[in-house]
Amino acid sequence: MFKTNEYFDGKVKSIAFETAEGPATVGVMAAGEYEFGTSTKEIMSVTSGRLDVKLPGSVDWVACHAGDEFVVEKDTFFSVRAIGQIAYLCLYK
Repeated sequence: MFKTNEYFDGKVKSIAFETAEGPATVGVMAAGEYEFGTSTKEIMSVTSGRLDVKLPGSVDWVACHAGDEFVVEKDTFFSVRAIGQIAYLCLYK
């Protein structure tokens, strides 16, 4: 069934589920800056709001708005900065 996840003292919450393309999560983030590690390739889509992203090896933040997506390879870390409350969809490959 569904699995719920909570990170950063409840400021990031997600629900895991299965899609035709494989495992995924939908979630929300409160305003703030967060760092995540990956164990699989992740394809993350912003569905609402603005999320700034700093990908591995980069020193620059890139703004992602609703409809934008970015890819993070497995076994690495990336940083995000939620500008206000945001929602996202993440596919795991």
